[in-house]
Amino acid sequence: MSFDFLPFLLTLKLAAITGALLFAASLPLVYWLYFTKSSAATAVRALVNIPFVLPPVVIGFYLLLLFSPAAPVGAFLDHVFHLRLVFTFEGLVVGSVLFNLPFMVNPIIAGLEGLPRSLAEASFTVGKGRVTTFLRILLPSIRPAIVTGFVMTCAHTIGEFGVVLMIGGKIEGVTRVASIAVYDEVESLNFGAAHAYAATLTAISFALLCVLFYFNKRSLRLW
Repeated sequence: MSFDFLPFLLTLKLAAITGALLFAASLPLVYWLYFTKSSAATAVRALVNIPFVLPPVVIGFYLLLLFSPAAPVGAFLDHVFHLRLVFTFEGLVVGSVLFNLPFMVNPIIAGLEGLPRSLAEASFTVGKGRVTTFLRILLPSIRPAIVTGFVMTCAHTIGEFGVVLMIGGKIEGVTRVASIAVYDEVESLNFGAAHAYAATLTAISFALLCVLFYFNKRSLRLW
């Protein structure tokens, strides 16, 4: 039985990049959702949470259509930026960022909504603006929620199958991540190899969750 570590390296690389990009990209959205009084916030939150209710293959299918070189968006990206998102690692990153958005946004929003409003109001009273209050007062107060969002995003990316299969396929060394490797081995009836890949994925995910719970428990003690 052969065991290839490359799918796991690709998986961890994808998870780290997805987590970092989503954290940076989520902050403006979280800021707007927290402070806005517009009724549009409800529609936006529903849109963010669509990955919770749609099968991953559905989202992957529409991303495949959207980014195909034959589609307007895919053709634009290809001709203007020379960026092809179908069956490439870059496409996996974009698909993972879009699919894992709620796993980053929801814990941070929940953390902010759990803070007393008086905290932000006190900052406003001493002349701090919304952006300064958000970055220097509110976010440091919800570190466990931020860590939860980041770790859950990475963990979910590690286990994702439907989206990465649809938009990335299973190109060796490019888009064949660990979950795809499990599928390939089962499809080939190599159950021993499939078990090895699946057990390693389980161990990695379990370790990530242990780190998360340890950090949050320690943070609660410090607070």
